[in-house]
Amino acid sequence: MLEKHIAMLERLEARHKLSQTEKELSSVLYQHGVDDQGFARIRSKGDQALFGGSTTIEMKRKLRVPESRALADFLPTITIKAKDFAGEITHFNVKKENLQGENRIAEEHVKNNQGVRRVLIESNIYPEELPAEEDIKKLEKQIKKEGEKLMEHPGILPLIEST
Repeated sequence: MLEKHIAMLERLEARHKLSQTEKELSSVLYQHGVDDQGFARIRSKGDQALFGGSTTIEMKRKLRVPESRALADFLPTITIKAKDFAGEITHFNVKKENLQGENRIAEEHVKNNQGVRRVLIESNIYPEELPAEEDIKKLEKQIKKEGEKLMEHPGILPLIEST
């Protein structure tokens, strides 16, 4: 039970980290000549590279993700972290190399997602073949509820002594 809780927290933390990376990347791309629609197109091209040619829309259909929701809210932790890592590399290189414009930055983002995909494939992990996981919003509610329960009944968990 504790392992499951830790895995849920890890996935939730990874999703929050990805959101932060995407906000930072969006801000940097705006400074480098990319608007919101351009950022969406760049992110979509990155997904296509990471998912072996499957578009964001195709992955949403495959995983039964509602159109109005973010694909990442239903991805397993490993895939969320892969998207985050590719985004971090893109962010770093856009700044370092002063990349300008949607086309050049999209090429960079695709290259980074392809690189991350190669690493995953070397470990026999194919992101497009992994099943969907529980909606991250449900996970947040569940963790909040469990936290409230612990606050109400702190004696449920045994004391853990540090050695």
